[in-house]
Formats: sequence, C-alpha cells, structure tokens
Amino acid sequence: MSLGPGVYVHIPFCATRCDYCAFATWTDRDHLIDAYVEACVTDVTRRRATGELGNATTVYFGGGTPSLLDAAQLMRILDAVPQAPDVEVTVECNPDSIDAEKLRVYRDHGVTRVSLGVQSTQPHVLAALGRTHDRANVARAVDAVHATEIPSFNLDLIAGTAGESAADFDATLTDVLALEPPHVSVYGLMVEPGTPLERRIAAGQLAPPDPDAQADRYLRADARLTEVGLEWYEVSNWARPGHACRHNLGYWTGQDCVAIGAAAHGHTHGVRWWNVPKPERYVERVVGGESPAAGEERLDPATRASERFGLALRTRAGTPVPEGTDQAVLGELVAAGLVTILDDRIVLTSTGRLLATEVTLRLEVGTRYHGVPTEAAQVDR
Repeated sequence: MSLGPGVYVHIPFCATRCDYCAFATWTDRDHLIDAYVEACVTDVTRRRATGELGNATTVYFGGGTPSLLDAAQLMRILDAVPQAPDVEVTVECNPDSIDAEKLRVYRDHGVTRVSLGVQSTQPHVLAALGRTHDRANVARAVDAVHATEIPSFNLDLIAGTAGESAADFDATLTDVLALEPPHVSVYGLMVEPGTPLERRIAAGQLAPPDPDAQADRYLRADARLTEVGLEWYEVSNWARPGHACRHNLGYWTGQDCVAIGAAAHGHTHGVRWWNVPKPERYVERVVGGESPAAGEERLDPATRASERFGLALRTRAGTPVPEGTDQAVLGELVAAGLVTILDDRIVLTSTGRLLATEVTLRLEVGTRYHGVPTEAAQVDR
C-alpha cells in the first residue's frame, strides 16, 4: 500500500460544553457513541478499500473530548487505520477524563502523543471559561503520561480570558513550565458567535478580550518558552527539538488529510471537503452506504497560491521571497520589525506573528502573482 495522507478523526462528544466553544460537539449524544465508533471504523475500512486511504503518516483524534470514550472504543478506530511504520498518533485529552489506565491502552495501540487542554491553572480564569478541571488534575494527567511512557505531550493554553491579569497568565506559565512539557500551544481567546461566552459579553456580564493584553501575553509566553528551550515553529506553537506536531505541520505544508467523523474537514487531491455536522446524521450516512461528505470546494490556482503563501508565512521556515515582490513594501516590513529575511526567505518576527494576517495581505498586494510560485510552498488545508 502506498504512503498515504494524515487522518483526522473527530470525536464530537463532551461531558460539558465550555463557554467559548463553537466546535461541533454534543453533551447529550452519549447514546450514539457505540454506533458512532462503528460508523468511523466502517468509514475508514471503505476508504482503505477504494484506495483513498493509504498508510497514514499521522493520525489525530480531536474533538470534542476523545478521552471521554472508553479507551478500547477509541482504539478500535485507530486499529482500523492503515499506518506507516513511523506514524505519529495524537489524542486530545481533558485532564478530567484521562488516567493511567486509559493512557496505557493508548500506548499499547501506538499513540505517540497526547494534547491536554489546560487553558489556565488559575481557578477564576478556568471558571470564566466554563472549564471543570483544576491545576491538580493537570499535574496528575502529566504524571500519568510520564508513567505510561507515551513519547510526547502538549499543553494547550488560552490567553486573554476576562478577569485574567498579567500576573494570572504568568502564574499559569510558571505552573506549566514546572511540568516540563515538550510542546506548548498558546491561543488568544476568540469570541465565537452563538456561544455562551458571546452572550455573557453581549449582556455586559463579562468584558470582551483586550487585543493589547493578548499581545502582551503572547510576547511574554514566547520569551519564557524560548528561554527554556521550546522554540516556536508556528505562530501558536512551541516545541523542543523532535516534538513538533507532525500532523499540524501537515496542514501548513500541504499534506493531504482524510476526514473521519461528523463535522471533520479533509483535503485530498486538491479538493477540500467536510462531513455532515451531526453525529446521528454521520452514522445514518455511513450505515446507509452513502458518503458522509456534506460539501466540497475546489480552489482556483490564485486562491490556492494565496493560501499556500499565508500558511507558509505562519511557520518558522517562512516562505521564499515571491517573484515580483515589491521591494519597497518588503523593506518597510523589515524596518518595522515585522519580518526578517533569512536565506532569501521571509520569516515573521515575534511582533510580526501578532500581525500575520496584515503582513500577508501587504506582501500579496505588493506581489505580481498574488502569492508564491507553486514549487515554493506546498501548503493548503
């Protein structure tokens, strides 16, 4: 079987829904779990039979809360996926629903990294986010990861929650770094439409995120993470050597990705596609022998080039200077401290990462071909 794409498996079940979450997740569909797992296995098996799914180089279980499922259920899906010998397998976990027993099952079935949703270690910040875990649960989860010898793990943080002070965020960083993680992700809090967080802000119960405070948190995180040997490799991600998430790098470097599960998004052979959002509908489609895809999109060359350029620019490798770049525009961005030129590649500075979208637009406007040549950056998602 030929070398295949990455595989993303969406597990849409949660015990509770976080106030800021806009993902396709459900807290009242536990009765569907067995049928959903079976549908995912069937979906994978069919894609193997048609040749769409070759030996996966990465597999990523996201959600929702994959760790909410019984470990044997989740691993049934993983076992169905054809895998390259050095496959990277990631499972997103909630500190409340992971333990050493589950992690041992994960390890025995080939899971190589877990991603723990920490967000903060400060109780009032966690409460503002609608999270149910605490600092002690995070420490127990990390201890369990070490005890089961899963090779790598990530700790996810959110910056800029209402009521979070600079001291709160710094305390979270101190707590997280004490756990010696090989990978850390830091995201600014986004207020998504239709979420409880949006309603609370609209009602005046919470203040909206302060962009300046989020920028300060980001720069502080970058400095402290870099200081202990965690190097940034994408705008929101830092890792020790050998611990960058290969699955996420696949999104930024153009690897095809097969989507399994409700609401999962995939990209294969130049076509972007997404599955039906509700788990019951996904099960119905698969059981009925139908494709679970709800729609697809074929991008024209100019749009693909633009996306490739923007995504490549988000990474530490940056992008080659596009043909036809307006050197005056590029010079202004360098003078402003937003980008540097390293080996004829444009690379964002820490300040430039805060303005990645604006920098990308300015460079595209000043570039003859509205993006980079195809051979320069193979990036799409």
